[in-house]
Order: sequence, then structure tokens, then C-alpha cells
Amino acid sequence: MAENKLTTLKYMADLDYSVVQQCMHCGMCLPSCPTYLETKRERNSPRGRIALMRSIADGDLEVTKEFGDEMYYCLGCLACTTACPAGVNYPKLFEYARAEVEHQDVLFQPERRFWRWLTLRQLFASQAKLRVVGKLLWLYQASGLCRLVRASGILKILPKNLRELEPTTPTVRSKFSDDLIEENESGGSTRYKVGMLTGCVQDLVFSDVNRDTVDVLLENGCEVVTPRSQGCCGSLHAHNGDLEQAKVQARHLIDTFDLDSLDAVITNAAGCGSHLKHFGGILADDEEYSEKAKKWDRLAKDISEWLVEIGFRKPDGQPEEEETITYHEACHLCHGQGISKQPREVLCSIPGLKLVELENATHCCGSAGVYNITQPEQAGKLQVEKVESIQRTGADRVATANPGCHLQIQNGIGAEKPVSHPVSLLAAAYRREKAK
Repeated sequence: MAENKLTTLKYMADLDYSVVQQCMHCGMCLPSCPTYLETKRERNSPRGRIALMRSIADGDLEVTKEFGDEMYYCLGCLACTTACPAGVNYPKLFEYARAEVEHQDVLFQPERRFWRWLTLRQLFASQAKLRVVGKLLWLYQASGLCRLVRASGILKILPKNLRELEPTTPTVRSKFSDDLIEENESGGSTRYKVGMLTGCVQDLVFSDVNRDTVDVLLENGCEVVTPRSQGCCGSLHAHNGDLEQAKVQARHLIDTFDLDSLDAVITNAAGCGSHLKHFGGILADDEEYSEKAKKWDRLAKDISEWLVEIGFRKPDGQPEEEETITYHEACHLCHGQGISKQPREVLCSIPGLKLVELENATHCCGSAGVYNITQPEQAGKLQVEKVESIQRTGADRVATANPGCHLQIQNGIGAEKPVSHPVSLLAAAYRREKAK
């Protein structure tokens, strides 16, 4: 690329041009892309977006509002990476393009800037602040105030988008991960020492899943270290164009763990896991952290991946009632990390549980980080498709391994079918053994 064409670019100027050139425009990605399938427009496909990125990198196009809108219309589900025969690194292109959009400020609106500042630079940059908000939200829900507010009709004064979001607010747990998990726990014979990631949304809404994860690790010969006040891993920041804050979050998380003493760092959230395994790329130019980040990448493991790797113990005994279950594959687990068989192996090991395969299990449910907030119409369509597929299985329960997917599916399917993390079902099976 000619140097003068890059003077107005920041992030895309730093992008290895060979990554942009990888795309052969073969079209293999088209049938896998939810937005292309919806509109049938080339610009709404992975290869169409890459063509736009290349034109900008070449200096033939400017970074405009239309380009920004297109980058945020993409779910970032990474289904195209699984379909791509050329191995295009779309996640990197996607993150750099969004970062460039934010740097150029082409989507500026006062309201948008405020919400980005409040969420990315305040709440999800500080676990202390996030937990304060979490406790206030728990009080609002547990006290019954939320029911009074809804019944009063006062929510009608809110903007339409906020009014529609309010009923989908997740239920916050009364106790967060640090209240449920000791900083260092070990069971009987210990074969491994692992670190446990508690996350941000996972910490507030699914702290019980974190407790289940630790219990399963203890049952399988792991000493578990869970440092206090870990905070967000930075995936939300990286996926939403704030690469600088993503680096801050990555450094903090690396410093939180004694990597030299650990055999693995365990996560149970697919979206986080996909990001956690790429700290080496995020911090490649950081002299102090680049080698630490590479070590981190080698240690980062999804819980199902780790369990299968160490040969987890299959639980004994039959429950009083058998149950059928279907499994939705979180995009950043199957496409982002290539982990598909392992969660199924965990589910199939549980006595009394029959796995029924889900049609289009790898298709996005519409959660996609904050996509269901920023693009509610498209997210809603994908949610309906996913719920209809689940209903056709006739399963009693749904399993998935990502908090966003969990909430999106539960909100779509209602109380009719429970949604569970595979590791929680395995933990429950271990507990049934001990109860007999």
C-alpha cells in the first residue's frame, strides 16, 4: 500500500495487508452468514465486508458512516471462518475495522458516546463499579420493586428501545463468585493446578455456574485458584472497537494470575474464551507483556476442552427420571475455538440424559455480545429461528456454554424449557452420587 493512502488511518494502517488479501472471494462463506442470508446483499456478506476493508486500506474509499453501520450489522459470529477454505483471519479484520470506525468517529451521536463511555470505560473496566451496579439491580429485582415499576406504567416514558429491553434484564444473583468460591480450593488427590476465571456478566448473573465449574474441577483432581476481583477479560471492548481498553484488561488479567504455577486457566464462557486465547496478538507489540501473553494463550482452556483433555471422570448412578436435552453451539466456542465434540462428550457422560441433536446447532441465536441490544430486529429474527429449531427437537432442556446465548435462548423460549451449562449438569450428576 502506498504510504500516503494510510495517513488518515490508525488501526487498519497497522493491519498486515496480507490478511486482507487472503480472501479469494470464492463465496463459500455466503451460506453461513446470517446477515447475507437475510438480505442477499453482497455488502452484507463476509467477502463483501472484506472488499470494503480492502478498498479503504488501498485508499479507494473513506471510512464513512455507511461503512461503520455495515461493520456493526455484522454479528461477529465467525461462522465464515469455519466455512472459509483460505483460512482468512476474519476476527482480526473485524476488530480492526470496528476500531477504525470508532477512531474516525463516523458514528458519533451524543447518546451513543455516553453509553459507550459508561459501559466500556466505566462499568466493564472496573469490577468494583460493575458489582455495585449488580447489587443495586439485585435489590431492585429481589425487593419486588421491578414488578411495581412495570405495573405502574412508568416505563412508557422511556425511549422505545430501552422500554423493550427492560423485560429481558437478566436476574442478578444474590451472591457473586467471590462469595461462593474460596481463593484456593482442593479436593482429594491433586493432579493439576488451574486458575479459574469468573468473568463479568458471568460473575453477576451466573455465579452458580462458576461454582459448578470449580466443583467439577475438584472432582477431577484439580487444585483451583480463583483470584479476587478479576474483572472483564476485554472481549466486549475488542469486539466493539475499543482495542486500547482491551489491552488494559488483558494486562490486568495476566497480572492477576501466577502463570508459572498453573497447568491451565479455565473459562466457562465461550465468548470470553475465544478472546482469551488471543492475548498474544493483542499484546504482540508490548515488550513487557508479549511473552506473558503467549504463555497465557497456551494455558487458556474452555472447561469442556480441559475436561476431555485430562480424561474426566464419568459420573455413576441413574437419576429418578430421564431427561432429553439438545445442545446449542455458542458461535465463539464452535467457530471461534473449534470446540464442538467436547461439550457433547460431557453431556453424553451424564446418566439419565439423552442428547437430541439440534438442527442448525451452529447457527447464531442472535445474542452476539451486545448485538441483541444494538440490532434488535435482526437479533430477534435469529432468536425466533433458534427457538423454533429447539421446539422441533422435543427436548426437555437446552444446553449451551455462553452467558449471552443462555439469556437469549431463555428469553425466547420462556420458562417452558430450562437452559443449562453442560458443566452445571455434570456438577449436578456428581452431587447425586454423593447424596446416595
